[in-house]
This record gives sequence, C-alpha cells and structure tokens, in this order.
Amino acid sequence: MKSLQRDVVVIGAGPSGLTAAWELKKAGLSVAVLEARDRVGGRTWTDTIDGAVLEIGGQWVSPDQAALIPLLEELGLETFERYREGESVYVGPNGQRTRYTGEMFPVSDATAAEMNRLIELLDKLAAEAGAEEPWNHPQARELDTISFHHWLRQQSGDEEACNNIGLFIAGGMLTKPAHAFSTLQAVLMAASAGSFSHLVDEDFILDKRVIGGMQKVSQRLASRLGEDDVQLSSPVRTIRWNSEGVTALSDGAEVRARYAIMAVPPNLYSRVSYEPPLPRRQHQMHQHQSLGLVIKVHAVYQTPFWREDGLSGTGFSASSIVQEVYDNTNHGDTRGTLVGFISDEKADAMFALEPAQRRAVILESIAGFLGEKAKEPVVYYESDWAAEEWTRGAYASSYDLGGLHRYGPDQLKPVGPIYWSSSDLAAEGYQHVDGAVRMGQRTAALIVQADAGTAPSSLVDTSQGG
Repeated sequence: MKSLQRDVVVIGAGPSGLTAAWELKKAGLSVAVLEARDRVGGRTWTDTIDGAVLEIGGQWVSPDQAALIPLLEELGLETFERYREGESVYVGPNGQRTRYTGEMFPVSDATAAEMNRLIELLDKLAAEAGAEEPWNHPQARELDTISFHHWLRQQSGDEEACNNIGLFIAGGMLTKPAHAFSTLQAVLMAASAGSFSHLVDEDFILDKRVIGGMQKVSQRLASRLGEDDVQLSSPVRTIRWNSEGVTALSDGAEVRARYAIMAVPPNLYSRVSYEPPLPRRQHQMHQHQSLGLVIKVHAVYQTPFWREDGLSGTGFSASSIVQEVYDNTNHGDTRGTLVGFISDEKADAMFALEPAQRRAVILESIAGFLGEKAKEPVVYYESDWAAEEWTRGAYASSYDLGGLHRYGPDQLKPVGPIYWSSSDLAAEGYQHVDGAVRMGQRTAALIVQADAGTAPSSLVDTSQGG
C-alpha cells in the first residue's frame, strides 16, 4: 500500500473530483485522487461494445453550460451537433403514432393549452425560486411536501397534459415516479437549466456531444495531474479526521492530508466509515437522498434508416416502455445509433424480464416510433448504472418528499476538513457534467480560501456529535 502526504485528498475521479484536483494543483496545492473503479470518469464512460463506440453515461452539452464549455476548450476537446433534421414522433396514450415538427407535441388544442399553462406556471416558480437556494422560496415547504404528480393534478384535470409535463422531469431527469419526489425538487430541476421551457426543448438541453466521448474530460484532467496523483482501484474505506486534517485509508493507498473532498454521489457517502462519526445532521441528510433508476438503451444499425424516411430519430411518449428516443450517431460514423430511455417503474418492469425478452420488448417499443427496422440492430446494449457497485443508480440523487427544504441549506457545509462536491449538489447544472465541473471549481476555491485563512467560519460544521 502506498503512503502519501498531500494538501488535499479527493475521493472520486469523476468530472467533479478531477476538476477540483486540477484547480487545486494550479493554485499550488498538492493533491491525491482516490478512485474505487479501475477507470476515471465516474458517471461518464465511453466504451467500445461489440465494435461500436457508445456513451454509456452522461454525454450532452447544452448552450448554457458556462463551466463545461470553457473546460472543453481548455482541454482541446471539440463538439458536434446532435442530428435533428426531419420530423419527430409522438405516441399518445391511445398508442396512436403521429409525426410532427416544432416543440409542442401533436395533442388536442385543449391539451396543448393545458401543457403551455403548466409550463408557464413552472417557469414562474423556477424564476422565483432560483437554483441556488430554492428552499428560501415563500412556498418552499408547501411545494416540498406535495409530490409533483399530485401538484400537477391540482393544477389541471387534463391527464395527458399532466403525464407529458411529468415526463420531462420524472422520466427525463430525476428518473423516479412523479409521486416519489416533490414539486420543489422539480422546480429546482427546472431552475438549474434556466427554466422549465429549456427542459421541454430537446434542441436546447440535448444540443451537442463531445467528439470521442464525454469521458475524455476526465481522462485529460487525470493526464494533467499525472499517475502519481490519481490512484485507481482504491475505494476509500475509512476517513479519520480532526481539526488538523484527515487520513484517508483506501485499498491501494493511505493519504494524509489537510483537507478531503468527497466527490461521489451522496448515496455513497455511507460506504465510508468516519472516525469520529459525522454529525447527526449529515447522517440524517444522507438517508433522504437517493438516485433514480433508468435503462439507457443503445441500438446500432448498419445505416441511420430513419433519416431516409424523413425522421429525426426523436420520439416521445409518456405511455410507452421507451419514453424518449434520439439519434445518437457518432461523429463521422456511417452507421446509425439510437439511444432510448426507460425510467423508474417501467425500468422495474423491464428488469423483471429475462434479457432476451427484455430486449425484444424494448426494441418493439422503439419500433413504435421509428418502424420495423428498429427491431434489427447489429449492436444492442443496455447501460445499467443501478447495478454499478460505485454508483447504484442514475442520473443523480434527489431528496424524498420534504427533504430539499429541510436539508438543502446544509448539504454543502463542510464538516471540519471534509468538503462535498458532486453534480448531485449543484445549483446551475444540477445532475449534469456542467454541474460537476461547477462544483469542482467551487470546492477548490473554498479550500484555497480556507488555506489562506479567508474562508468564512460560519460555513464549516465542526460538530462531531449526535
């Protein structure tokens, strides 16, 4: 086992941890990054499956990502636009398939009016609450103690409108049933993207991809840090801490440092033993944060056949097994790739099936959008982050009912020398790579301030008890 002495030890080699480490190193502090996996990247992972390069994890770049985009430029990474020419497809609750153009689904005038009214309501709430401190909204407790499912139905009696609006948050983002998270959590999700209108605009939120894959962000950051500062296959088992610093004990190294950064999702905090234990508030908070469940389906075809039919590859349905599908063809690839998403209870139902049956059902659902040829991919793969030992869900953690306004004000408070950094805790860019980068930059800046003696003491929770 290696024995290392550093200024800062970072637990987790995803975009947030590696950004923090790089910022600290640029500021003149020494770092060691301990990663449980045998690779860097966290919830970003670009892999080759049966000869096809697939984005197993996070991949999208949108125009508002003011932290990620400059980092891509700094690292020499280029982007390309998602293919979106042609018509999209909507499958309604009655199973009817309709081709359409524009942002609004091809629903009845009454349902469209209700959807637009709900979007306006959510845009207003998102603007009022903001992404930084939504728990300070005058209605925070009220919004946080009612599920998004039930709030929508308080606002509208149009079930199709409610399900479609719920799709953008429940299936598309938090990957939990709309009855399992609060309206305030939905408002935060919208505020983090600038507005709810942005979330319903797939041309905005799913704008571009990184040539070569999003994992390259982490790989290039790790390369800049060097092998001595990034230890793979080193899950941290114990953190001993006091006012003077920390000792992080992992399978591959023991690191003594003055500060520690936990750059993993909150559901993994409890995988580490803390000596002394974390404060009572932290113990309670972490039990109210959990990740959602989604199957990201990759289907590769000899050609992007849907384009020949005048289709963009984009499809939506709140009632289908596959709730969203997009053209995910790689830059310069002659083959065509589709990516589909199945979340929450529908993912439960799919995982209850045997693999061959699950594949058949999923491809049948994709064919409902794009035609019979969708049933015959040359490569088929399911990203199952819930089965990953060091993730256990996707895309990000969120609070249960009432948790956001109750614990949100304390979720970023350091405990002595231990700081928290992940996309799960971001304001702008929440649950996106942009949020991970923002959090890495923020956490590094706080430690630099603390090291210089300029950090506000009110920020730090030094209690040990419970």
